Amino acid sequence: MSSKSHLPYATRASNHPNPLTKKLFSIAEEKKTNVTVSADVTTTAELLDLADRLGPYIAVLKTHIDILTDLTPSTLHSLQSLASKHNFLIFEDRKFIDIGNTVQKQYHGGALRISEWAHIINCAILPGEGIVEALAQTTAASDFEHKQERGLLILAEMTSKGSLATGTYTERSVEYARKYKGFVMGFVSTKALGDVVPHGNGEEEEGEDFVVFTTGVNMADKGDKLGQQYQTPESAVGRGADFIIAGRGIYRAEDPVEAVKRYREAGWGAYLQRVGGQ
Repeated sequence: MSSKSHLPYATRASNHPNPLTKKLFSIAEEKKTNVTVSADVTTTAELLDLADRLGPYIAVLKTHIDILTDLTPSTLHSLQSLASKHNFLIFEDRKFIDIGNTVQKQYHGGALRISEWAHIINCAILPGEGIVEALAQTTAASDFEHKQERGLLILAEMTSKGSLATGTYTERSVEYARKYKGFVMGFVSTKALGDVVPHGNGEEEEGEDFVVFTTGVNMADKGDKLGQQYQTPESAVGRGADFIIAGRGIYRAEDPVEAVKRYREAGWGAYLQRVGGQ
């Protein structure tokens, strides 16, 4: 596990060079939560209702904006307002995976205009380094209004059964993160990555402070019929997750607010145990 994983969020925030990561850790510390809710609902009403009701208890709201059946500019304006009201970040789980020229258009243009409202995005690196470079260039543009509050997570590992995001793929994910650390916040992965940087003389130095988001967190179920494999907040945080991503275990619960409170308590308790109650 990364040595910096054992430091409190507040300490990591104070020393972190990435502005959005600094803000994320500060939100977590202030609200005492490391929960990301995956709001995989299909209507604007459901999305905004969840954002408003669960907003006080989460650090991040993860969206799949393209599954909404009634998306309008008003949807996105309202979502941004709720993020500001409840102090959480928006993570659009778009999983960009194409050549650089295409992902720039998908991120900064088109019907969704993701760069205008999503703080965090993610990508898979199957196309190679160019996809990370292209997304980083987009936010570095001189006329990009929100460049200081935009960041990328590299999809380094997945929790689905038989995932091919392993081995060399995961190693390359860490390499690209180090190269573009001004924009790359960290990873979606099942464990902490990028702890130390090896040198040719056999010595090592402390690595960058990459953020780890872990998906597939569910306190009730062990998996689904489509290959998803769940884990508990305690096991996820214990393996290095800084932020746990829970979806159906919260938004499908009989009382989503009570459910998110349970996840927040479990996730925060596991975090305090990891940092030694600091």
